[in-house]
Amino acid sequence: MYMIRQSLLEIFGQVWPTILISSVIAISMRTVYLIKNKQKIVFYRELLALIFIIYVLCLFYVVTFQDVGWSSSNFIPFKEMFRYDFGSRLFIKNVLGNIIMFAPYGFFVSYYLHLKKPWSAFLLILLVSASIETTQLLIGRVFDIDDIILNVIGGMIGFLIYKFLDLINDHLPEVLKNPIVYNIIIVLCTVLMAMYMLNLIELGV
Repeated sequence: MYMIRQSLLEIFGQVWPTILISSVIAISMRTVYLIKNKQKIVFYRELLALIFIIYVLCLFYVVTFQDVGWSSSNFIPFKEMFRYDFGSRLFIKNVLGNIIMFAPYGFFVSYYLHLKKPWSAFLLILLVSASIETTQLLIGRVFDIDDIILNVIGGMIGFLIYKFLDLINDHLPEVLKNPIVYNIIIVLCTVLMAMYMLNLIELGV
């Protein structure tokens, strides 16, 4: 967990100015668009969209700017992931980290495209992960087939989370399907995430 907290702190420490500027631009443009077109503002949907933008910015930083140290490209499946001791710092950072990193993508792409079939999610996640690894190779970083495998696993976990929440939503009483309830849930989750990140920054872990 220490490695994950440290990685999160490093990412947000570097990306927060970009997040702030992008958020202001996105919120202002989206607000003007909704008002101009007289569309109803559904708060939880707008907040989810903003969280997705922040996630993409963080993902962009990780795959293009974050220092990967000395390494070489790996084109042999499972070669790298099985050389780490289970539970070690390197295992947590390189194996669990790659899984966790793509879980939000699997969730968001399933949510926005209303994906129902696992193969649809699988192909989209595979395409994006493979594109990232290929781009890394082209910009002088390293290509790792194991990263693609782990990213796909993480993305599919995100897809399953979406399916689980969608299943729960289908069986909720109508009174709980009110946008106000969704707003409260999303706001609470966002506040908890923000408090967690602020706690990391305060402790400097």
